[in-house]
Amino acid sequence: MELQVRTKEAITNPEQIAEIFQAIQKAENEIDKMKEKCWVVGLNTKNFIIYVELVSMGTLNASLVHPREVFRFAIMRAVSGIILVHNHCSGDTRPSDEDLSLTKRLHDAGKILGIDLHDHIIIADGSGYTSLKKDGII
Repeated sequence: MELQVRTKEAITNPEQIAEIFQAIQKAENEIDKMKEKCWVVGLNTKNFIIYVELVSMGTLNASLVHPREVFRFAIMRAVSGIILVHNHCSGDTRPSDEDLSLTKRLHDAGKILGIDLHDHIIIADGSGYTSLKKDGII
């Protein structure tokens, strides 16, 4: 599912993205709140949001994400960068080994495609967020 989104201001920090997705999580029905999801935010050269796409909806503790799905709309929409966002139903925003591996894989794929992975943000209901960029992982 792709949402057409245009922001009135550039995305300059992970708090902006975390706020958007925490509001999305809050608005979801109870069943979907208990599923791990992964979204991609496509950005133009001035870091304005061009689109938001839900690329995966998984189970309580897992969501299958592949670079092919992550970069599909990014290529079609000719964006300059993306931000990956996913939720942890556990309430713990610390990245798992799988999260770190996926981040490296997407960063490498983005370099080949010329589409920057600006950040990977993990959100959790009521527990804030973790920015892998802010933590020096990206």
